[in-house]
Amino acid sequence: MTATTPADDLIFGLTRVIDLPGLTAAGGAPLGAEDIAAIIGEADRFARELLWPNAQAADRHGAILENGVVRTPESYKAAYRAWIEGGWQGLAAPAEVNGIEVGGQELPQALWMAVCELVTSGDMSFSLCPLLSVGAIEAIARFAAPAQQEAWLPKLISGEWTGTMCLTEPQAGSDLSQVRTKAEPDGTGSYRITGQKIYITWGEHDLTENTLHLILARLPDAPPGTRGISLFAAPKVLPDGTRNALRCGGLEKKMGIHASPTCVMLFEGAEAQLVGEPNRGLNAMFAMMNAARLGVGVEGVAQGARALALAEPYAEQRVQGGQPISRHPDVVRMLAEIRAITLAGRLLALEAGAALDRARLLKDAEADARVALLTPIVKAWCTDRGVDCASLGIQVHGGMGFVEDTGAAQVLRDARIAPIYEGTNGIQAMDLVGRKLFRDGGAHMRGLLAEVQAADPRLAPAVAAMTRATDWMLDRGLKDANAAQASAAAYLDAAGWTLGGWMLARAAAADERYAPIAAFYLARLLPRAAARVAEIEAADSLLALLPAA
Repeated sequence: MTATTPADDLIFGLTRVIDLPGLTAAGGAPLGAEDIAAIIGEADRFARELLWPNAQAADRHGAILENGVVRTPESYKAAYRAWIEGGWQGLAAPAEVNGIEVGGQELPQALWMAVCELVTSGDMSFSLCPLLSVGAIEAIARFAAPAQQEAWLPKLISGEWTGTMCLTEPQAGSDLSQVRTKAEPDGTGSYRITGQKIYITWGEHDLTENTLHLILARLPDAPPGTRGISLFAAPKVLPDGTRNALRCGGLEKKMGIHASPTCVMLFEGAEAQLVGEPNRGLNAMFAMMNAARLGVGVEGVAQGARALALAEPYAEQRVQGGQPISRHPDVVRMLAEIRAITLAGRLLALEAGAALDRARLLKDAEADARVALLTPIVKAWCTDRGVDCASLGIQVHGGMGFVEDTGAAQVLRDARIAPIYEGTNGIQAMDLVGRKLFRDGGAHMRGLLAEVQAADPRLAPAVAAMTRATDWMLDRGLKDANAAQASAAAYLDAAGWTLGGWMLARAAAADERYAPIAAFYLARLLPRAAARVAEIEAADSLLALLPAA
């Protein structure tokens, strides 16, 4: 395959595979191929000049809590200033909400996802800060009152403020019905939040003067369970300039993303406003989470890209047996796997982004259904593959990959959080099967598989296996919840391998430069889909291990 960079692939994917120029023209907001290339080129320059050179030093420095203040690596200050000055935070944000000008550029989500990949591969710890703000912008734009939107959105969209998502508590991880944080009316129309949240990404830092925390909490008369959760917004600094009654109670000591401050946040009667309707907070929070899930899928792609960017030049210069190891067949195999899987995930994420844009620009209900189907697959399959690719990158380096000097070990440490973020990958698999597949009797999955089948005859075995797995799920899985859950991860994984092959077949059809890597994937990696389907059909072997109730 002729060498291409991630930026080349993203421009190609946006313009030739998903046809973003055609899509935006049909939606009345045309964006030409030249404009797309220019934006991706600038994002690539930002990542290459400001993030890549400092990522290892930032990891070694980490985030540090001193006297109640969280200090991030010094290089992040210049990078974040450039992020604001470049207008990057508002790339896909709305320009106007409810007649209020809020400053976004309203460019396509697919383009934003491409920018996110480049920034995340430059430094995942840094990239998490703007990613969380995007979720906050989404929730406020959809659910907040006009006065709240006017006060908060311009600050978040410019990047002057950052946003967080405060869900998790020590006793309430994925089970949000156990949330205990309280919200008491204070008699002025505001509320006072009391409680502890953990694992809050960029909950406290020194890059901006203010942070808006979106918090799940319970009103005094709230019904039990998830039906009694409301959403609140609490700024770190109040409008009068005083510090709100919230603080970082500690930084988590993590396996990776060391420079990203992951905070224990203590709310000690913090002043807050209700966002949306009482006891309907979970609906608003899911707006944040669904946006974040596709973003996390892109993180998996980005870590594969970073692993490849480190492994390929190392293999070229590392001589063993009288020749560079890049000529050793098994090293060629590993590099090809990283390259093919990463490209497949990259294009699949762009396909999901294009579906989001079709839904928004064209009011296409079928596109909405496509987004719903693809979101758990992109989130889970791409992040699992990111870990695989990071591990292969270490293997290419050999012993030099296991020590920290080359940076290959950091990629694996950083990548490992993504399968856990925003609902573990097991939860994504149950969402795919229990909500998306069962909801319409498999209609949208079957329609997608028909598109895959038509793209390339080499995809036929995987499509046949996925069709068989879909039939199994709709028969056995609907009758037996344990069988559905026991097989859900394998079903999602099979779908990911199949759809990845579909995207590479489309790439090869659009440009012959991609034909060799597509052929490699279709011959050597696509059979993994059928192997995962065989696991589904062997569900009883797992069910036999379930402990008695």
